[in-house]
Amino acid sequence: MATIGVQMMMLRSKVEQAGPYETLRRLTEIGFRAVEVSQIPMTPENVAQMRRARDDLGVDFGALSAAVQAPEGAPNDSLTSHFDKVVGDARTLGADMVRIGMMPFEAMASYDELLRFCRQADEIAARLADAGIGLYYHNHHIEFAKVAGVQVLDIIREQAPNLRLEIDVHWVQRGGRDPVRTLQKYAGLVDLVHLKDYRIGPMDPAAFDALRAGDVAAFMSAFTGIVQFAEVGEGTLDWPEIIDTAIAAGAKYLFIEQDDQYGRDPFDCLVTSRENLVAAGYEALL
Repeated sequence: MATIGVQMMMLRSKVEQAGPYETLRRLTEIGFRAVEVSQIPMTPENVAQMRRARDDLGVDFGALSAAVQAPEGAPNDSLTSHFDKVVGDARTLGADMVRIGMMPFEAMASYDELLRFCRQADEIAARLADAGIGLYYHNHHIEFAKVAGVQVLDIIREQAPNLRLEIDVHWVQRGGRDPVRTLQKYAGLVDLVHLKDYRIGPMDPAAFDALRAGDVAAFMSAFTGIVQFAEVGEGTLDWPEIIDTAIAAGAKYLFIEQDDQYGRDPFDCLVTSRENLVAAGYEALL
């Protein structure tokens, strides 16, 4: 059975304040038992606290995050420079999935760099597979652009056949594609899914001040920038169809993520998402 959990990126400020163990304890109190770790420094101290949360609280570490290459000080480890550490952390926490959160910026600007990233990721995916760990690529919207008539996500699939997918349904929608059809298209490759709603937010009142002042460009910038990240069930996505399709496509974990909480406490946002999922009939997956 699939499990609905939480992407810890949205709790990174809580981890900075109270540490991983206390943050995870609070998360279990509000009704979540599975997490995906991203943008949390994987220091020995933090990993030890996460392991303690696994042992004491029963936290399920569904997936960890890493980059193919990452500069020093980046929040996620580098699979090129710290391969053995990533494998060791995964084994310590009982995770058998590692995900790449984004392609390198250089790969967004150059087809040759995109192919280079694909080759590197594919080689690392094969090495991780030998260690019993799957490697997954997480999409944003840019992967739905086309290069020479081919969608970037399909180029990644073709050029990195050992790499599996983590589909983020908000970014699929923002990329102009249908989340349900996208999950169906990649069925069998999608073990990880991000549940993130897509909300049309209010116009900033300052935009109307700009319009009255004759600054049409500022008004139009605000007009085209009202898409928000939302709590699950608070936006426009059809969650029963998306979740049922994700499970049918083979998803093992569905992680709630909200990149920006717009001033709300992230725990409060997660409570809202959970309540909406329970109301929709998915309590058994939590």
